[in-house]
Amino acid sequence: MCWAYTAEKTGAVSHIWEFLRSMTAAVVENVLHVLAYPFVPGERIYIPYLLTSLAAATGVYVVSLRRARGSSVGGPGGLLQFLFPRTVWSTRSAWLDVRYFFLHQIVRVFIYGAFAVAITTWSYQLVAGALGLTNIGPVTPRAASWGVELGYALLSFALQDLVGYAIHYGQHRIPILWAFHKVHHSARVMHPLTNYREHPVDNVVYAAGLAACSGATMAVVFAMAGYVPRIPTVGGVGIFAAAFNLLGYNLRHSHIWLRWPGPLVYVFGCPAHHQVHHSYHPSHINKNFAFVFPVWDLIFGTFRVPSTNAEVRFGLGEHEDDELTSCLRLYWVPFRDAARTLRGPRRG
Repeated sequence: MCWAYTAEKTGAVSHIWEFLRSMTAAVVENVLHVLAYPFVPGERIYIPYLLTSLAAATGVYVVSLRRARGSSVGGPGGLLQFLFPRTVWSTRSAWLDVRYFFLHQIVRVFIYGAFAVAITTWSYQLVAGALGLTNIGPVTPRAASWGVELGYALLSFALQDLVGYAIHYGQHRIPILWAFHKVHHSARVMHPLTNYREHPVDNVVYAAGLAACSGATMAVVFAMAGYVPRIPTVGGVGIFAAAFNLLGYNLRHSHIWLRWPGPLVYVFGCPAHHQVHHSYHPSHINKNFAFVFPVWDLIFGTFRVPSTNAEVRFGLGEHEDDELTSCLRLYWVPFRDAARTLRGPRRG
């Protein structure tokens, strides 16, 4: 009997050890995955995307110098100060984004991937079944004419942006969703890694919504055409997503004001469009929910891109983000606030 107990205890220890070993291996794998982000075309901080943003920022600097007619900030030193100002990099908020990036991305990798694929499959099968399709198994996109492929790519991209707009609007208007989304808005200064200051609940909401949209779109197109066209890619990334990332995406979360000239500001989201969204100035609050196509903001009356950034102030407002000052607080404070929202106001 003693031997049986010892064997059972040894088996339990073995299971625990195996669990810890597998978890450690998964964490190490995720760490390596995150460190490889600059070399992965599907990530926002892919080196070519960073370089095009750097080139655009340098262009903004040159134009500002010409307008200033030889300002004293000229030269390489002035350019570096313009690109990496102390007003950004001497703040706690900037370095919190750096720490949170590494911590949260390791966790976030567990959320995406299989989860998004499962939601896409479920959505496709649900819509395909509702449309009376009998073949609702896995779909393999096939080659078509370049016009059809580009048309499908644009349709899919635009619908995802519309769904993204709706989710984003809800995150600002629905108190329990805002409790989590405010993490992203709590940054008082911005740089490219601020893009990753997101709560895991935000990640789940976006992953589910966009994956459901993707699956539904494929089902409808399959019902109409009998197949799903292939989407043209650049480095494995959809052509329109790659174009968006290459057109100064990383300046969206930065101090560098880049507003497209003339009517272009209404066509394709510019960095200024998103920076206004992050501003707590009264005229900027709850504006610019679209990610790519500002037309959604124009249609629903939420568009606002002034000619300058004189009134742009990043953050939640005076003292409203005082609690969100550490990685741990960025995780647990939203859960506390969401719980308070569900309980409702206290009765005296």
